[in-house]
Amino acid sequence: MSSFHHSGAKGSLYLVPTPIGNLADITLRALDTLKNVDLIAAEDTRNTQKLLNHFEIKTPQISFHEHNTKERIPLLVKKLLDGQSLAQVSDAGMPSISDPGHELVEACIEQEIAVVPLPGANAGITALIAAGLAPQPFIFYGFLERKKTLRENELEHLNKHTETMIFYEAPHRLKKTLQAMLKVFGEERKIVLCRELTKRYEEFLRGNLAEAIEWTETQEVRGEFCLIVAGREKELADEQQDPTERLPLEEQVKLLLTDGTMRVNDAIKLVAKKNKLKKQLVYKAYHHLDSE
Repeated sequence: MSSFHHSGAKGSLYLVPTPIGNLADITLRALDTLKNVDLIAAEDTRNTQKLLNHFEIKTPQISFHEHNTKERIPLLVKKLLDGQSLAQVSDAGMPSISDPGHELVEACIEQEIAVVPLPGANAGITALIAAGLAPQPFIFYGFLERKKTLRENELEHLNKHTETMIFYEAPHRLKKTLQAMLKVFGEERKIVLCRELTKRYEEFLRGNLAEAIEWTETQEVRGEFCLIVAGREKELADEQQDPTERLPLEEQVKLLLTDGTMRVNDAIKLVAKKNKLKKQLVYKAYHHLDSE
């Protein structure tokens, strides 16, 4: 494939998704790319070697993971600048998503090296389309923080969202994560536990958070999980909003001035802050200075 080698020109970085379980999910283009590049940068070379052996691909590998990112990037960029082509792969699914690799993409863009993404397997989207909850809009969150307080802060922030949410979780942390979600989202919140996607024991467990926790107590929790969680219902999200924020700006300022203790300018400043608007906009609305 001639497009992989340009004499005297820079090489390209190919972002190659790998199967998330079922090896048949590799694309023809991914196989072609892995065969034809000069080098494969892999999150775990032993893992990727199994894939390469299965498809009889002889391309050499170099390890590239979260613990050696800093020292590897200059080396990989130099190879690309010297005209070598490079494929980056993670253990499963898309490079850069819940994986190292994003920094390499940034470094290549800075050096004006072409970054070529290949489409392919991704656990989050695969789970989302079969979950049965609203497929869009959605928030892809990946892994939550491990520390309890940080995780609760994240969930409190996410509780404002009406979009469907996508999380990843390891089997040994699943129960703790579900309990943290129940505390913030409430036991009635709908959730789908998707496990072992594309593999032999693929399973979708649909219900609410209380039922999901009950399931973890009666089952041996095994396999990687993707959690699809319903967003907050729209009416509830609206109720959470300060009711004054739905009034016209002028009315909001007047409300603050009713008890006579606040100066007009301070009221304008406060309304601007609450509505995340520039002060001039609120000032104009209050003084009827419509720029016509």
